[in-house]
Amino acid sequence: MSQVSNPKKSRRPLYFTRSELGLILAAYSARVAAGEWRDYALDHLTGSAAFSIFRHTHETPVYVIEKQQRHHKERPQFILRDNKRVLCKATMVQDVINHFDKLPRLISG
Repeated sequence: MSQVSNPKKSRRPLYFTRSELGLILAAYSARVAAGEWRDYALDHLTGSAAFSIFRHTHETPVYVIEKQQRHHKERPQFILRDNKRVLCKATMVQDVINHFDKLPRLISG
């Protein structure tokens, strides 16, 4: 009798690599220094990792950078979304980070 493995059991949480997280944190730090963002959260789930960005600590995230990978042999996909829609999809995290420059910025006065 052959034993069929359950693909959901063999899947593990997905994490950002050190270099991916370094790029994300560099962009995040610049916006914190500008007073636009205040807090972040990291979540590692089966098949995805998320970096959530908050304007205020006790709110829903303003943006989420999500890394998704269905199979370990596939390239991961990075998705930037706000609380309503997908803003950008790319195979490299730097492309998603560069999309922040196209978004409206908070003007302090």
